[in-house]
Amino acid sequence: MKTENHYINRSGWLRAAVLGANDGILSTASLVIGIAAASASREPILLAAAAGVTAGALSMAAGEYVSVSSQEDIEKSDLSREKAELENFPKEELEELAGIYRKRGLDNQLALQVAQALTSHNALESHARDELGINEMTQANPFTAAIASALSFIIGGMLPLLTALFAPVKDMVAYQYAFSILFLALSGTMAAKAGGSNVLKSVLRICIWGTFAMAASALVGYLFGVQTA
Repeated sequence: MKTENHYINRSGWLRAAVLGANDGILSTASLVIGIAAASASREPILLAAAAGVTAGALSMAAGEYVSVSSQEDIEKSDLSREKAELENFPKEELEELAGIYRKRGLDNQLALQVAQALTSHNALESHARDELGINEMTQANPFTAAIASALSFIIGGMLPLLTALFAPVKDMVAYQYAFSILFLALSGTMAAKAGGSNVLKSVLRICIWGTFAMAASALVGYLFGVQTA
């Protein structure tokens, strides 16, 4: 029997991990580029990179936790409301479920039979899945999302930090851009493979927007920075 590979069950943690890693690379590199364009010494560059990684990881974790917690609260509220409706209006809810299946192409009799069978098996699960679009693969997990986001941001941010530590200061902007584009391309490739999507499209999207972000940071540094020895 053929086993099919599906990727939707990875969507929650994968989204947080990809966002964290890409943001760690891009925001830290952009910060370093802006500082490097305005400074001729390594110390402020390293300080900015370290501060950016620390603050960014905490910010990403907090933001992801709050965001996904809000989604989880909405899901729980909808499920609680649906449970009450199933208890108080079972006939109306059965007809509502049958109506969903009619819209999907089943005839009246078959739609009602399917609705009855699924309601007998697990009414709340059936309504959650087919009426509300909630299932165990897509339900939010705030803690997992926050940890994945923070750790991936740190991993992503460490790459520009290491570049800032070892690259020549006079060519820091060029090194940061070159390595960051490479890191972003690798991140985009891994994300596409993990999610089963198009690799080239993923890499081009992230590299193009990453170039814009780093170019803007460099421009700000050159325009408003003061070169100091």
